[in-house]
Amino acid sequence: MFKKTVKYTDYNDVEREETFFFNLTKAEVLEMELSTTGGLSAMIKGVIDAKDTPQLIKIFKELVLKAYGEKSPDGRRFIKTPEIAEAFSQTEAYSEIFMELATDDKAASAFVEGITPKGLEGYSADK
Repeated sequence: MFKKTVKYTDYNDVEREETFFFNLTKAEVLEMELSTTGGLSAMIKGVIDAKDTPQLIKIFKELVLKAYGEKSPDGRRFIKTPEIAEAFSQTEAYSEIFMELATDDKAASAFVEGITPKGLEGYSADK
């Protein structure tokens, strides 16, 4: 799970500081890997190698919104719905996070590492 605290100004000109959570389960990562021809990892590597920035930004946006969710009060669930992702995408906090990830390689790398569950070695589209 990746936790990110963000300071931003909302649309009422109120300064806020909130913590947001991002996570992908093993099942989600495996589904993304197996539903992409050649595998998601290989596809992303190809986009990076080709320096296809527009496609890379599109992938990154999809990852951020797919990984965003809200923890249940008891901590047993990480709730992710299209409505929750859309509501988050309409905030200045999302904008701040997206801008940081799109312009800072280290932040982007830490984000991807943070949302990726451990123990997926050996699972790939070419198996």
